[in-house]
Amino acid sequence: QESGRHAEALDAITKFLDIGTYSEWDEEKKLEFLTRELKGKRPLIPSSIEVNSLHVPPEVKEVLDTFRVAAELGSDSLGAYVISMASNASDVLAVELLQKDARLSVRLRVAPLFETVKDLREAGSVIRKLLSIDWYKEHVIKNHNVMVGYSDSGKDAGRFTAAWELYKAQEDVVSACNEFGIKVTLFHGRGGSVGRGGGPTYLAIQSQPPGSVMGTLRSTEQGEMVQAKFGLPNTAVRQLEIYTTAVLLATLRPPLPPRELKWRSLMEEISKVSCQNYRSTVYENPEFITYFQEATPQAELGYLNIGSRPTRRKASTGIGHLRAIPWVFAWTQTRFVLPAWLGVGAGLQYACEKGHTEDLKAMYQEWPFFQSTIDLIEMIIGKADASIAKHYDEVLVSESRQKIGDDLRKELSSTEKYVLVVSGHDKLSDNNKSLRRLIEGRLPYLNPMNMLQVEILKRLRRDDDNVKLRDALLITINGIAAGMRNTG
Repeated sequence: QESGRHAEALDAITKFLDIGTYSEWDEEKKLEFLTRELKGKRPLIPSSIEVNSLHVPPEVKEVLDTFRVAAELGSDSLGAYVISMASNASDVLAVELLQKDARLSVRLRVAPLFETVKDLREAGSVIRKLLSIDWYKEHVIKNHNVMVGYSDSGKDAGRFTAAWELYKAQEDVVSACNEFGIKVTLFHGRGGSVGRGGGPTYLAIQSQPPGSVMGTLRSTEQGEMVQAKFGLPNTAVRQLEIYTTAVLLATLRPPLPPRELKWRSLMEEISKVSCQNYRSTVYENPEFITYFQEATPQAELGYLNIGSRPTRRKASTGIGHLRAIPWVFAWTQTRFVLPAWLGVGAGLQYACEKGHTEDLKAMYQEWPFFQSTIDLIEMIIGKADASIAKHYDEVLVSESRQKIGDDLRKELSSTEKYVLVVSGHDKLSDNNKSLRRLIEGRLPYLNPMNMLQVEILKRLRRDDDNVKLRDALLITINGIAAGMRNTG
């Protein structure tokens, strides 16, 4: 559940008790209140709070009911309680207090999920603040779960900046827990797509910061990747072998850190340029959101019963409140896979033009994190198809916005050029010929489905109540998702 929903529940409680409005308090006052209540013996929430429904909006009742159901089910049925959009120590203590009040006999592990770039940068400080509270340090005893989110950080700042911020956040969280003698299990909120932190499991685990995988690791598997990786017994065993091997190796022989201090400085510069390029396109161009809605099936995804949650967090048409899954999924459908590469080319070009080409090549050869980042971007560019994306633009995008697509396709070409310069490969996926054969083998099936989807979208936008067209669209969406594989 999102941290804001827990704050709303505590707002209702503090107002009912006439002690103020929780969300208006500063962080120190919140922590003082939460800690005092956690140490206390009496319950905080009186049973009379729900007698008058005016005191309990439906959203608050849902949160309180969730904790009650968790108490009935017990810890045998549930694992970690994840707080999405976590940004403060009070977000964690709020859930601990709601668990206490719901009478959970064995409280669930609480995993704060740091998602945006801003929250990732402050993750270490938040963990230090939490562990400096005596009650909390005694409560977590020896093992602490901290979750890092790949989806919203990527949507926020682009894949390259997100990868670097995630790397630094993990270093800082591990360092914070080591300072207090607490073992940490990092929980990776990876999606199936590269734009949401996906990619080969072994490669991902082997490229984590040194010391971040110490015998334990948690990771999400989502969407069609569950079926692809665990749908058959033999495949599932193979996946678990890959996880186990990678975790053992990362523990016994941790990946190398950056060899030179200037590599970190160079990463900061590339990340800054990459983020600026990404945000100037996605957030600062007022025409982009309309172009996105015209060029992809994003709007139509909301009609289809293929997701576990609404496509938007709030009723807004902006990119900011769009969930990361439809953001990435829509671009994957058009074969443009824009979230996985936008901004990367600009950052690498900047570094090369500043005379750092040889440094980048050395980083690729000697730093596992940097190599895996470039390899994943190279893989996804190999799956992209500018000509298919252009066809979507020509049929579906209004003429006044066609230039946005033209500029983005030039950006894709430039990104490919500089990725190959850094990797030293003659062509995309040169180091993974089996992947290239797989991609080429799927094209005779994928390309016709994309052509069909464009025509269906064109007709559906003139007749959006046509059930048969919606069914046909769903078939093409499933087909393209299966062909592209890492989409969810």
